[in-house]
Amino acid sequence: MLVLLIIFMITAPMMTQGLDVDLPETTTKSLRQIEDPIVVSIDKDGKIMLDKIEVSRPLLQQQLAQSPKEKKQNPIYLKADRKVAYGLVVSIMADIKDSGFDKLGMITQPEVKQ
Repeated sequence: MLVLLIIFMITAPMMTQGLDVDLPETTTKSLRQIEDPIVVSIDKDGKIMLDKIEVSRPLLQQQLAQSPKEKKQNPIYLKADRKVAYGLVVSIMADIKDSGFDKLGMITQPEVKQ
């Protein structure tokens, strides 16, 4: 079975809500944003937030799976602290995909030019 997951990068300060996350830096350009996007955040301690509400992985999957079909056509954004284990980030990405979202955006911090 071939699984296609579209991932794109979006840079902060687009969204800075509720969770202290030290974002990785990239040199990519910002993308156009949609109004009221869904944001999943993971802080350095592995705490998961769906928008501004703390959730467990099973609750995250349940909440995302219950999203209306038209909402699943929009991008969903993942904002993970640079210190979060890669395995957890990938697992959350898989949870998002399994919940019916195919457009996943990664929120990053613009690279600081020295």
